[in-house]
Amino acid sequence: MDTATPPDRDRAVDALRAFAILGVVLGHWLVTALVADGGRLHTDSPLQHLPRLAPISWVFQTLAVFFLVGGQVATRGYTAAQAKGIPYRRWLTARLSRLFKPVAALLTLWTIATTALLLSGTDVTTVHTLAKLALSPLWFLLVFAALTAATPLVTRLNPLWPLAVVLHVDLLRFGFGAPPAIGWVNLAAGWLVPYTLGAAWTRGELDGPRAGWVLFTGGTAATAGLIACAGYPASMVGVPGASVSNLNPPTLAAVTFGLAQCGLALLLRERLRRTMRRPMAWAAVAFVNLSAMTIFLWHQTALMATTATGLLLGRLPGLHTSPDHIGWAAARLLWLPAFALTLAVCWAAFHTYEHPGTPRRSRTRTRTHTRSRAGRSRIVRTHRSSDRATPTGARHV
Repeated sequence: MDTATPPDRDRAVDALRAFAILGVVLGHWLVTALVADGGRLHTDSPLQHLPRLAPISWVFQTLAVFFLVGGQVATRGYTAAQAKGIPYRRWLTARLSRLFKPVAALLTLWTIATTALLLSGTDVTTVHTLAKLALSPLWFLLVFAALTAATPLVTRLNPLWPLAVVLHVDLLRFGFGAPPAIGWVNLAAGWLVPYTLGAAWTRGELDGPRAGWVLFTGGTAATAGLIACAGYPASMVGVPGASVSNLNPPTLAAVTFGLAQCGLALLLRERLRRTMRRPMAWAAVAFVNLSAMTIFLWHQTALMATTATGLLLGRLPGLHTSPDHIGWAAARLLWLPAFALTLAVCWAAFHTYEHPGTPRRSRTRTRTHTRSRAGRSRIVRTHRSSDRATPTGARHV
């Protein structure tokens, strides 16, 4: 995988994407509690009972980095498609099909599961809790798809414009008592900020360390000021029962926090590029990227499957108990390997939906050819003229 990757590929982009995906997964596993209360399950969060754990959300709320990378990759891909004469509609269809094909498997399974639970007499509140949790990743995909479709319009958009929209929406919402529904404007404007930063990265406007330092220091200072002086929540994820969520919809604090994250990501690029020269590190990052949609879509299902299976043994600490003490957080850390193992089972069952193009028999023949000719890769030589020596699998990274 390392030798077959084009030498001009920016591996830091793939490393940042892998970091963003794993950050979201670990964040959900650490702060999402399914509490068993009699015959019902309801969601809870340790951040509701232990506010001092809010810094956990600063580490694992990595959506801004994902939108930064998404904007960089989309604008670079669209520019390359234009140069090759590929129509916009064909380019968009190819990108969105890779995004949404794995969703069909998730929707099918949960439609069957929800129907079976209701027919078996399971409490409606429990079924609603489980289905909502399982399908919650879809909101992100819808926003990301909308921004992807708008790529030609935002290719040269200055990030200050959507940032100004977020600022004015929050002023109207929190300063002048406008209806809370106006905050949903920020669902597009808020994530458009890091997406347009990704476009600026493609244009070479963020190449030097100065841009990274400005974003990191400015975003950090603004976020600290908004939390300390303007009353914004310290948690960068939603907390059950809280009157204001920084994420649902995004607030100005969430956006400035995202600016700080993007600045840090830009500052780490060179170090990541050096690290990704190590074949094992690159193989791990490439695997996460090849499985990104499967990991993202099924991680909540893995959490719920582990929780449901654990009920057979009774109410287990860190899994079914209320997250109202620090001992719960320590116990939850011990459950992370179990969640990862269940996610691995989901990956084995559903990862083929992420790359459904090659029939199984053809893949078997391809692997045989790859091992032939004294270790030289048949795939690399076959695709060298048309795809810059990229192997079939790595082309999707």
